[in-house]
Amino acid sequence: MDLLTPGTGLIFWQLLIFGTLFVVLSKYAWKPITQSLKEREKFIEDSLDSAKRAEEELINLQNKNEQLLSEARKEREKILSEAKKLSTSMKEEAKDNAKEMADKIISDAKKVIESEKNNAMNDVKNTVAELSIDIAEMVIKKDLSKDSSQKKYVEDLIKEIKD
Repeated sequence: MDLLTPGTGLIFWQLLIFGTLFVVLSKYAWKPITQSLKEREKFIEDSLDSAKRAEEELINLQNKNEQLLSEARKEREKILSEAKKLSTSMKEEAKDNAKEMADKIISDAKKVIESEKNNAMNDVKNTVAELSIDIAEMVIKKDLSKDSSQKKYVEDLIKEIKD
């Protein structure tokens, strides 16, 4: 059973080596190791904080983008509405101008027709008056003492006028 129970000398040397190693490690190695662990922990915390800040900024940017898109849509709708109103007013104005021009043309045509009608009536009246004067002259020139000769003379004149 000697294998299972260590000797006192071995225990002494193991404790001495362990103590020396513990002192050396605590003096020279633990401080840098703990310092690097603290730095690593601080770096991880800073990285997490900046990731959170970046995520918050991204959310803010997305909200701003949505707001800008909403404003752009509203502006687009406003511009389209104004364009439709302008188009409608231009169509109405063109329609009104065309109607005014058509009314003016019709009015001018009616005036011209009336003028031509009056001129034609005056020509007919003048022609009838001239014919009446010519007939009267012819009737006066001929002696119309008898009734039968008057009738014959009027019939002859009518025949002449028809020819």
